[in-house]
Amino acid sequence: MIRQVRPLDVFIVAGEESGDQLGFKLMRALRQETQDAVTFRGVGGPAMTRAGLVSLFPLSDIAVMGFLPVIARLGPLLRRIAQTADAIVANPPDVLVIIDSPDFTHRVAKRVRKALPGLAVVDYVSPSVWAWRPGRAPAMRAYVDHVLALLPFEPRAHQELGGPACTYVGHPLVERLAELRPDAQEAAARDASPPTVLILPGSRRAEISRLMPIFADTLARVDAACGPADYVLPAVDHLESSIRDMIAAWPVKPRIVLGEAEKWKAFRRARAALAASGTVTLELALSGVPMVAGYRVRAIEAAFIRAVIRINTVLLPNLILDNQAVPEFLQEDCTPENMAPALIALLRGGPERDAQAAELARLGRIMTLDGESPSQRAARIVLSAAKSKAG
Repeated sequence: MIRQVRPLDVFIVAGEESGDQLGFKLMRALRQETQDAVTFRGVGGPAMTRAGLVSLFPLSDIAVMGFLPVIARLGPLLRRIAQTADAIVANPPDVLVIIDSPDFTHRVAKRVRKALPGLAVVDYVSPSVWAWRPGRAPAMRAYVDHVLALLPFEPRAHQELGGPACTYVGHPLVERLAELRPDAQEAAARDASPPTVLILPGSRRAEISRLMPIFADTLARVDAACGPADYVLPAVDHLESSIRDMIAAWPVKPRIVLGEAEKWKAFRRARAALAASGTVTLELALSGVPMVAGYRVRAIEAAFIRAVIRINTVLLPNLILDNQAVPEFLQEDCTPENMAPALIALLRGGPERDAQAAELARLGRIMTLDGESPSQRAARIVLSAAKSKAG
């Protein structure tokens, strides 16, 4: 008689939309690695549901960001943490994968590890222990076996801080390089006249409101110095109306584009960008678009950040390169007087543009994986973690 091998049982807990996307890609890769000999349970959103996960409850129940919103919904969140942990303990899987959202997922993992000390736990997306609260790294050793890092410097950070085993598996953007990088015709367009200049003031209403007046004045100064350009502002649908209202009085008005396809098309043709600090700076870096970045938060937030942050840059490209390659202007330094000359230098060309372009090319080499996608590498480590605990 041939003994039938039981499919691998994977329990995945994602806490927000970005985690749902990572979870979906991980599920797909695990199916490929196991030749479909795998089943999935857990908590996820629409992408993971389409991939075959039956979620314990809607992802919207726990997708809460910010200190005050979390406090306001603390009771329901704690009940969902208990429900998730109880489901795992009642029917132990072969491996538990927690994805980002550490305020939720790590609490689940702690409860589960206490009840099931032999269960493999993999954390997909490292908390920012390198930036603040470094004590989280050694504390994670008690309930996480392996961390899957999105940023190439994070394994070293965990090693230095005494955290769990950590492997760089690649940022999700690495899987989208074909959309980000120009073909020969688009690359030539970057040097054409008039140039395409990206304006990227953020994706949240509050940050856009703070940055738009500064970006408007910066743009006017750049236009006066460099002449006409095709200024392009990619906007998310739900903020389009607000952004149009904000730019109505701008002396130099950018062209608004909607949707990812139009956004990436503009990225592939852009000569330079003025951007808010955030993930978009990594998108620009992988696209090879030299940029100037700025950001402002409320004074009380700035005081808190200065008190707890352990790093001297907030830009992901600069952190990855370990170099101030991208000019960044924060808080009181985030002014048109500072940003306009930096952007003008990038548009005109010369040593500033050449130096940043070379560093962005180096970033691409650092982040690119050899022959594997991030989700494939992540799947291999999840399988290895499950096997090591089972054996």
